Amino acid sequence: MRYIGYLLLFALIAFGVWPYYTVFKLDSALSQEDTTELAALVDLPAIRANYKARIGAGADQLLPSGDANTAMAWIRQNLERLGDSALDQAITLPWVQETLRKAVTDATNQTPPYLLGGIDFAFFESYNRFLIRIGELGQGATNVRLTLEGFDWKITDIIR
Repeated sequence: MRYIGYLLLFALIAFGVWPYYTVFKLDSALSQEDTTELAALVDLPAIRANYKARIGAGADQLLPSGDANTAMAWIRQNLERLGDSALDQAITLPWVQETLRKAVTDATNQTPPYLLGGIDFAFFESYNRFLIRIGELGQGATNVRLTLEGFDWKITDIIR
C-alpha cells in the first residue's frame, strides 16, 4: 500500500514539473535560427483562434452587429473575412519566434534573449493550462499560455 502512495506522489510531482521542462525546451527552441524545434511546441491554429476572438470582441465594441442590411453590418462582415486571411498570413512560426524573442529582450535587455531570464511568473491556471509571464506585471508583460494537448504542452496563446 505504501508503494502505491509513493507512486502516486511521484506521478503528481512529475506532472507538476512537466510544463517547466517544456519551458526549458522552449528556451532552447528560441535560441535556434530555424523554427523546426519551435514548431513542435506551438499550436498556430489555436493562437490564431485566440487572436480572432480578441479582434471579434473589439469589433463588437466598435461595430455593433445590429441589422444585417446596414452598411455597418457589411463593413463588419468584410473585416471578419479579411481578418481571417490576415491572421493566417501574419501569425506564423517566425512571428511567434520573433514575438517571444522581443518580449524577452524587452524584459531583460539581453542579447541574445534567454527566455528563462525574462520569466517573472510561471504556474498552472488549471490542470491543463499553464501561464508564463515574460516581464514584470504592469510593465508591458507578455503572457504565454501553454495548453496540454494529448501528451504535449503547446503554446496556444500569446498576449502582449
